[in-house]
Amino acid sequence: MVVVRKRRHAEYQYLDLLQDILDHGVDKVSHSTGERLRSVFGRQLRFDLSEGFPLLTTKRVFVRGIIHELIWFLSGSTNVTYLTRNGVHIWDDWAYKGYQIAKSKNKKLPKLSLEEFREKIKTNDTFSEKWGDIGPVYGYQWRNWPAADGRHIDQLAWVMEKIRLKPQKKHYIVSAWNPEYIYEMAARGKSMVIAPCHTFFHVNISEPEKTLSLQLYQRSADMFLGVPFNIASYALLTLMLAKVTGYKPGTFVHTFGDAHIYKNHFAQVKEQLKRRPRKWPVMKLNPKVKQIDAFTFEDFTLEGYNPYESIKAPIAVVGGFEEEDRRRMEGKIFK
Repeated sequence: MVVVRKRRHAEYQYLDLLQDILDHGVDKVSHSTGERLRSVFGRQLRFDLSEGFPLLTTKRVFVRGIIHELIWFLSGSTNVTYLTRNGVHIWDDWAYKGYQIAKSKNKKLPKLSLEEFREKIKTNDTFSEKWGDIGPVYGYQWRNWPAADGRHIDQLAWVMEKIRLKPQKKHYIVSAWNPEYIYEMAARGKSMVIAPCHTFFHVNISEPEKTLSLQLYQRSADMFLGVPFNIASYALLTLMLAKVTGYKPGTFVHTFGDAHIYKNHFAQVKEQLKRRPRKWPVMKLNPKVKQIDAFTFEDFTLEGYNPYESIKAPIAVVGGFEEEDRRRMEGKIFK
């Protein structure tokens, strides 16, 4: 008799990495927040998208936020207003941080709580245009990379057009890491609020299988709060790119640099590790949509999602640099 062993659920890759960090990680301190964390360096997860949509089941993940954020990235926007007005607040803290810095320098600005700040972003167009902007983050670099000659390059449009023309090429990379806007390397006042954590992605076509796969390199990964979002977001991007270029979804590969767990997430991680993964859900895309920019929130339908309840944890609002670091580096990194 032949015994067929059931394949281990792909979600265990994520859970095993959490355990790996707890057991073997190196303890560090975040320079910008003072938060303690534990990390490992250089890991990888792989998800076969023919097996379902990799939305974690061992805790509920905010899928509405994932869809809206990806639509926002694809729009090329640098302003959080679209997200805030759609009830997605994952970038509000960074915009609010910028407002607080400005307030410390300008006493005439009104003192606002985070909730008051959000309400003004929702209701006041003039306020949101000025204070909702968080600098040239992901979507701006994907769709409007500023070239030295004044042009703005749409990296994503280039990838999709090249796939149609020469699908077997190996250089389909879209980067969010632009040194001109990273901390001390940026001109004064031009820095992004946070250096891109999910740094660049690489698209690959397999002609025999007629599949499109995508690999993400993430330099810094908040494994408990951020990574479940990132897995689903880039898996969804893979589905969308496959759809509009006429291929089947292949594999989403998630490669990590520094993968870490904050100390104030340890208890939550240990709770999640007690849970057994459930069947992946299925994400369906509107078959009528033919262009990447035509997708709206209503074009996505998630079926069969049956997760455990959510596990709450505080977010670490990281990013930024010390001005003395800029002064120390000037003359050393610029020529």
